[in-house]
Amino acid sequence: MNRQNLGYLVALILLAIVPLTGVYPVFVMKIMCYALFACAFNLLLGFTGLLSFGHAAFLGSAAYASGHAIKMWGFPTEVGLAFGVLVAGVLGLAMGALAIRRSGIYFAMITLALSQMVYFFFLQAKFTGGEDGLQGVPRGTLFGLIDLKSDFNLYYVVMAIFVLGYFIIWRTVHSPFGQVLKAIRENEARATSLGYDVDRFKLLAFVLSAMLAGLAGSTKMLIFVSATLTDATWQMSGLVILMTLIGGLGTLVGPVIGAFIVVLLENKVGELGATLTSWTGIEWFQRLGESVSIVIGLIFVICVLAFRRGIVGEVSAWLERRKALKQS
Repeated sequence: MNRQNLGYLVALILLAIVPLTGVYPVFVMKIMCYALFACAFNLLLGFTGLLSFGHAAFLGSAAYASGHAIKMWGFPTEVGLAFGVLVAGVLGLAMGALAIRRSGIYFAMITLALSQMVYFFFLQAKFTGGEDGLQGVPRGTLFGLIDLKSDFNLYYVVMAIFVLGYFIIWRTVHSPFGQVLKAIRENEARATSLGYDVDRFKLLAFVLSAMLAGLAGSTKMLIFVSATLTDATWQMSGLVILMTLIGGLGTLVGPVIGAFIVVLLENKVGELGATLTSWTGIEWFQRLGESVSIVIGLIFVICVLAFRRGIVGEVSAWLERRKALKQS
């Protein structure tokens, strides 16, 4: 067993024992959802070279679709989740077919514009609940056997979904299809000259990324039994870019690390501010909880300046340099 597989095994064991350690399971489930979302986005940007500013559309559409299907249509939970992924895939096919006609900043702007159209549709549509969101979605049971009302049971279902999604991405990256995506990222003109239908590969990558983002959205809806406009805003699209860049663009583990850091900051900055206020007596620190975006932004600036490859990318580069020194 090589080091990478050993690392995956250790991470899997640590994830499996989290509910037994007293850690709040919903917090870890939220991290896994965002990590899957970031990994899905990284498949498009890190391995295909396509910067999408509209990935929140897939997260939000899957959340609304699966929530509505389960609550209003009475779909079984597993069918509702699959329906959300399907809706995200169809939306990804439509958006991707339009966006891949352009490249670079034009591609990014098209995805942003289409995502904003989806957001305003959700804002106006009756089935979404508007600004109140879709609330009170029943978790139900999985295959009629596992009661998902229990956070303990739901945790292992979410963990299985995350592992499945991560494995799909890992397998895609290490397949011939993934090698073509990397070739497109490095030199699109050369990939075209070699006879590859670049637009078809881009569209397939876009749809796969959208479906995996939709899987994260459906799962997040199930955890919080609601779907809200927050999942479809442009800020969410920016947040997933932030997660990917902080962790390490073009690495498999990087987006997971980035998601962990961002979610941890979102949940703990307020507590940190309260602690600093009690220690120093300076009330300004209390406002940190309201200014979490500023704190995350500062961390992003520091990472861009000091860790150009992201945390995982810089660590990998350091290990490579160390290995080269030993060989010399």
